[in-house]
Amino acid sequence: MTLSCLFSNSILLFSYSMRLDKYIASVTDYSRSEVKILLRSGRVTVDDQLQRDAGYKVKEDTVVCLNGERLRNAGHRYIMLNKPLGYVSATKDKEHLTVIELLDEDNSDQLHIAGRLDIDTTGLVLITDDGQWSHRVTSPQRDCNKVYLLETVDPITEDMIARIELGVELNNEKNPTRPAKMVLVDEHTARLTISEGKYHQVKRMLAAVGNKVDVLHREQIGDIVLDEELQPGEYRHLTEQEVASL
Repeated sequence: MTLSCLFSNSILLFSYSMRLDKYIASVTDYSRSEVKILLRSGRVTVDDQLQRDAGYKVKEDTVVCLNGERLRNAGHRYIMLNKPLGYVSATKDKEHLTVIELLDEDNSDQLHIAGRLDIDTTGLVLITDDGQWSHRVTSPQRDCNKVYLLETVDPITEDMIARIELGVELNNEKNPTRPAKMVLVDEHTARLTISEGKYHQVKRMLAAVGNKVDVLHREQIGDIVLDEELQPGEYRHLTEQEVASL
């Protein structure tokens, strides 16, 4: 296994200490039992000193090296990905490629998606291993706005916009959608802002007013805007300011 000597762009949002064996397991592909073997064999240094104690407390400024290579800091990871077509927003799928497979990250099985997109929808996907943070992104009570650029099969009329902005009834839903904002770009293209995340919501909203979504792309979640430098399939770690905005 190759480990980078460079720092990750991961955000340091913890001030607590962590056991050394747990820390190494969290930033590598080794299990806790395998880490203990590494420690006993003298392959781990902490702040340039050989360390064999699995219970040694690692703090956020502690420098830990394995086989002479510095490990990334043990904070939570917060990632934005420009999702391409054909990938599903899942950690595992038997039939399709998943967005997690696009990531070159240690312990990718610990990551999950905070706000899914359909297989035929592109754009901003947030990925993390911080459950509390992802809850803030997806919880209906948080009113976290999502901005979509959409193209439709038929022209978008003023009546369609007015109905969508007021809220529309969706099949198998008890309540109408929350008020939304829709800005026309051209007769077949609009930018839609919603604060919910119902199943296939944007497509169902347009269907409810007699139109059909042909192309759908998510541009923004809350104050986090998809980095225009990211090509489809590319990702980067969020800045500290982006993480704190949600």
